[in-house]
Amino acid sequence: MKQDHPRDGLRIRCDKGIHPEVRRSCLEFATWLRGEFEFPIRVVVYLKKDYQIKNKFSKELVSATFFAPFDKSEEPYIRVATGDYLELVEEIGQDNALASILGSVAHELGHYYQWVDDLELDEEGAENNKEYMLDLYAQTREHP
Repeated sequence: MKQDHPRDGLRIRCDKGIHPEVRRSCLEFATWLRGEFEFPIRVVVYLKKDYQIKNKFSKELVSATFFAPFDKSEEPYIRVATGDYLELVEEIGQDNALASILGSVAHELGHYYQWVDDLELDEEGAENNKEYMLDLYAQTREHP
């Protein structure tokens, strides 16, 4: 991993209009992530109020994206659409709706770690990272 980058860490930035529960949940998740994992190159997660985000390269509409700069002196970033939160709450309940959004963050962080380690970005690895992070986080959320 690259150790000489000027800025490290994980940051969350929210659009105006993000549901307060989504904001709270993502900030809490980020605090936990910072305690469990290293972020050797600063990565910002932008929570968007949109239903979907346009991928900058493929132009397809997606729920989340990871921007991996070719030059490691540039900082990567993640964008996550949260506009469907209230509909998700109606369909699958609040806990599952929030877990879905946190899962998107964790999946994209999988791509971040692939990028940091100079690995090819692949979906299976990112999904494995998502499951690992969410399983660990769930252990902190379970009540006795």
